[in-house]
Formats: sequence, structure tokens, C-alpha cells
Amino acid sequence: MALESKPNTPEDAATAPQSADSPDVVVHPLVLLSVVDHYNRVNKGTSGQRVVGVILGESRKGQIDCLSSFAVPFDEDNRNKDVWFIDMNYVETFLAMSKKVNAKERIIGWYSTGPKIKQVDMAINEMFKKYVKSPTFVIVDVAPKEGASEIPTKAYRAVQEIKDDGTPLETTFQHLQCEIGALEAEEIGVEHLLRDVKDVNVSTLTHKVSEKISSLKALKERLEEIKVYLTRVASGEMPINHEVTQLLQEVINLMPNLQIESLLKSFTVKTNDMMLVIYLASLIRSILALHAVINNKVSLKEEEAKAIKASEKDAKASNDSSKGGSEQDKKDTKDDKKSS
Repeated sequence: MALESKPNTPEDAATAPQSADSPDVVVHPLVLLSVVDHYNRVNKGTSGQRVVGVILGESRKGQIDCLSSFAVPFDEDNRNKDVWFIDMNYVETFLAMSKKVNAKERIIGWYSTGPKIKQVDMAINEMFKKYVKSPTFVIVDVAPKEGASEIPTKAYRAVQEIKDDGTPLETTFQHLQCEIGALEAEEIGVEHLLRDVKDVNVSTLTHKVSEKISSLKALKERLEEIKVYLTRVASGEMPINHEVTQLLQEVINLMPNLQIESLLKSFTVKTNDMMLVIYLASLIRSILALHAVINNKVSLKEEEAKAIKASEKDAKASNDSSKGGSEQDKKDTKDDKKSS
């Protein structure tokens, strides 16, 4: 089970783009649950202040698994960006206890509830280099917007960025490809948690259509972000990044050339075939609905006819019984007269 987050979106244009040798970051469900619980405990009855914690996991070639995490006392002054505090003594103590439980898991980075990168994050990242050479920085969005097309996690690592104009090296965060994954045991636990949330009455077709709609919305958002990024670069608001423009060029090169007559004809034929199927399906559905209406009217008329016949039969039976009673009364009267 894995949901992916694509890197190199223009909203992260301030960060360095992902290189070919960059590892993939897999965030497991336990980390998400721990981060949300940490955020809710700290901000219970107060304003939404971001929280910081340590991520434990394993790192292998080309992939970093974020398996678990723990909270760390952290505070910062929103008015003064240079004033902040993180308790590294607590990290040492908790790490020693964690090794007694699971010696394989080690510190691979840290998390924040952001929801964006802040100025002090680079200084915090430098402190974690004591435990790992290249800490992984994960931002978890604990309050995603309804209907959001992205997963609520983004991963970064600090790199030295070389400027094209010859200026000194600058340390910046590089965006890593991030996805939400789970082991088999974790998948079972997640399914149990979502059992009360998932609507079992929703059909497979409805689910597929909703997925297509979400994909189209995500594509639209990406195109709008690219447009904003290119507009800012063209106006001089942002410096040009050749790696980003190269990736955009690769995307454009993958687009089909609609100037080719044979390709345009194949698109037209395919579209017409799909429209024909949709038209036939709509026509059949209309005929079936009309047939159901006619059957309903016929059944109603039959029921009305049966009801009328039953009422006429009851009326006739009541008339016959009343007529028979009056004749019996006349006969009794005659018998009485004779006897008198």
C-alpha cells in the first residue's frame, strides 16, 4: 500500500530539485498517528502551534523508511524568528530507552507540522547531524484541506546548492520523493481503523469515477503551479533553475504532437467510439426507465380493476342478503295472519 507525493512542484521552488541519486522517503502509518496525537496534545484548547519530533527508522539503498517517531519539547517565538528552543537532552534520554525496545531503529531525521519550511528549520536540521549524516526533514500537514489531492507529507534534506552566477555555496532543502507505505501488519491495522469510516455501499464504478476526478483536479493544480512559477521566473521575481526547466522540457516532450494527421485521426476515432458507447448506454437506460413506467401503470390499472370488481361483488352480496331478509319477513307476516 503506497500513496506517492510527486516532488518539484513550484510551491517548493525555493528548495533544490530532486537529483537522480536522491532516496525515496516512505512514511509509515504509525508516524502519522504519532504526529497527529502530538499536535492535538500540545494544542488542546490553544492556537495551532507547530510541534517538532524525532523520526526513527531504517535506511537502505535508495529508500528511507520512517517507521516510528516520538515527540520532543519544542517552543519558538513567532514574533522573533531567532528565538527558539528544542530539548536535545530529552532526545538523548528517549533514544536510549528506545534502543532497549528496538535496537534496529535509529534516528533518520525529524518532523515538523509546518505546514511550510521556516527560517529556523535549517538550524534545527544542523543539530540532528549529530545522529545522522544527512537528516531527513518531514513536514506533516495535520489539517489538510477537504478534498485535497496531495498526501499530507513532504520530505526534504539539506544540500549545498551551486549558484550559476558564481556566488558562494548556499545550503538549502532539497525536495525528496515521499510516499505513504505500510507493512502487511500495518495495513491490517489501518483497515480496522478505517472500517467505520469507509462507506461499503459505494460501488466500484463510483469509486473509480471519484479517483479520476481527483486525478484531474491534481493535474489542474500542478499546471496552475507551473504557470505561476514560470510567470515569476519570466518577471524576474525568482531566479531561473536549469534543473527545473529541464524537467519541464521533458514533460513537454512527452506530450503527443497533435499536428500529425494520423494521430489526430486516431484520437477522433477513439473519442467517437467512446461517445457512441455513452450514447447507447443513455438510450438503453431511457428505454428501460420508460418500460418500467409503463409496467407500473399497467400494474396500477390491473389493481384498480381488481379493486372495482371486488367492491361490486361486495355490493351485490350485500344487496342479495338484504333482499332475502325482506322476503323472509313478508313470509313470516303471512304465516302470522293465517295462524290468527
